[in-house]
Amino acid sequence: MERVLIVDDDVELCELVAEYLAPEGFVVEARHDGAQGLERALQGEHDLLILDVMLPHGSGLEVLKRLRASQAPPARTPVLMLTARGDEVDRIVGLELGADDYLPKPFNPRELMARIRAILRRARPEENAPNAASSPPPPAACLTVEDITMDAGARSVQRAGRPVELTSVEFDLLAMLLREAGRVVARDDMTRHVLGRKPMPFDRSVDMHVSNIRKKLGPAPDGGERIKTVRSVGYIYVFKSDENPAQGSKGDGSEA
Repeated sequence: MERVLIVDDDVELCELVAEYLAPEGFVVEARHDGAQGLERALQGEHDLLILDVMLPHGSGLEVLKRLRASQAPPARTPVLMLTARGDEVDRIVGLELGADDYLPKPFNPRELMARIRAILRRARPEENAPNAASSPPPPAACLTVEDITMDAGARSVQRAGRPVELTSVEFDLLAMLLREAGRVVARDDMTRHVLGRKPMPFDRSVDMHVSNIRKKLGPAPDGGERIKTVRSVGYIYVFKSDENPAQGSKGDGSEA
């Protein structure tokens, strides 16, 4: 059974979420302030953290920041932020700090379940159906584009031999961009395949995740941009070689 930690000072909401998720096979634990939530999250016993922005004794954004900054394995725990409807600033800041996704309050329980399932699928790609029609093809076992090397099996990325820490969303977005290096990847496709939902007007989730990837990878070896924005369309990973990046090193010579 998958374990979910919800950190929200609304006790009734936590109880309702627990009642809804239990029949779906989840074990839900609740904490009602930021300090207790962070302490429990850092113990690394949960598959997912549902985190409200507005909390006593440390805001949800502060909890997220400290969790992602920790050096322990729980720093990579997937996080779904709960934000006030219409409060775009909190959503943007949450995504900048490394949240995997957000859900505005009040929310439909079915939408909550859909977001949770999508996040966990990204965090555990080996459990996905191998022939799922909605999923993009997996990256090569080891894909190299210039100084970036991605190991799909270990879900790790290195830049010039040094590890780059990415969230599960960032990893999958970068995988799409690297597979199509030199070609435009549509924002709508990134939303469908990685976030697992239909594109919505004014949803900047993909943009914020790509911004985080840019910051973590830094400039290209020649000092230029790695990922360029194609206005009103999507993004392109700049690739200045005639070599097809999809034919890069694959470790055992087969697709993952």
